[in-house]
Amino acid sequence: MPKPRSVAGLPVGAARAVVSATPLSHAPAGRARQGVLAAAAAYLIWGLFPLYFRALRGVAALEVLAHRIVWTAAVLGVVLTLLRRWPLVVAALRRPRLLAALTSSALLLALNWLIYVWAVLNDRVLESSLGYFINPLVSVLLGVIVLRERLRVVQALAIATALAAVIHEVLAIGHAPWLALALAVSFALYGLIRKLAQVDVWVGLFVETLIMAPLALIYLVGMSLRGAAAFGAQGAQLDLLLLLAGPVTAIPLVLFAAGARRVSLSTLGLLQYIAPTGQFVLARWVFHEPLAPATFRSFALIWLALAIYSLGLWWRPKGARGAA
Repeated sequence: MPKPRSVAGLPVGAARAVVSATPLSHAPAGRARQGVLAAAAAYLIWGLFPLYFRALRGVAALEVLAHRIVWTAAVLGVVLTLLRRWPLVVAALRRPRLLAALTSSALLLALNWLIYVWAVLNDRVLESSLGYFINPLVSVLLGVIVLRERLRVVQALAIATALAAVIHEVLAIGHAPWLALALAVSFALYGLIRKLAQVDVWVGLFVETLIMAPLALIYLVGMSLRGAAAFGAQGAQLDLLLLLAGPVTAIPLVLFAAGARRVSLSTLGLLQYIAPTGQFVLARWVFHEPLAPATFRSFALIWLALAIYSLGLWWRPKGARGAA
């Protein structure tokens, strides 16, 4: 699950591309409040994503992914027209190195979307929420390994606690929580590439979906010719739901971009937990997925790690906080 942390929400690392360079202290209080509300709304929508994808049960995860790619590209095309950013798209397409980077990020995004959709359709929402709880800590670890960022004591303690949670889960269930780890790592890598690509958030996402769209269209046409497609065969309600994949993906991105320009990265780092929390609540009390005591202890360790990480965002010196 569809973010510009994560585009299923973008990682905070990727959010740097849309956050204004103006310090938050120079922004009016009303502007900051609007930013918090917009970003919180985006994460709340991402947290409710399982409700939308669960309504598509009976459709193959790959077909859902293909529709999401195609209709998201269409919606973003409209957004770019309204923002008058088509010259930036043309410029991006003429830069081979940037195009190579966006091709890599597109593959990671498609993988992340596919795993998430499959998880929701197969009653694995708890595992997906675990993955998105782990994601910010994986992003921090990638920053240390790839970008040579300094790992502070609080961050090291948070990552160690998260690692303890993963080890505990392995010992409890007999294997690694591969689905959760795949979601966390794929989205963290996506955020890292988007951070390094230095491209406008809307242009980057449109080019990514544009790269994926031809294969998605070929797949959908092939499915339709074989009579295996759900679209057009299972009623107007399902067709409408598949068409809504574009707006459902784009709307929280619009809200996120609006909010990210108005609030600090530390605030975004805390707000992002709304999404996996929403998924966890839906999994337990709406979809009634079982939660074994051992798995609950793993979640508790992850929540502890995130609490440590979040406290570190707020308690560090003011000069360091601005560089987050």
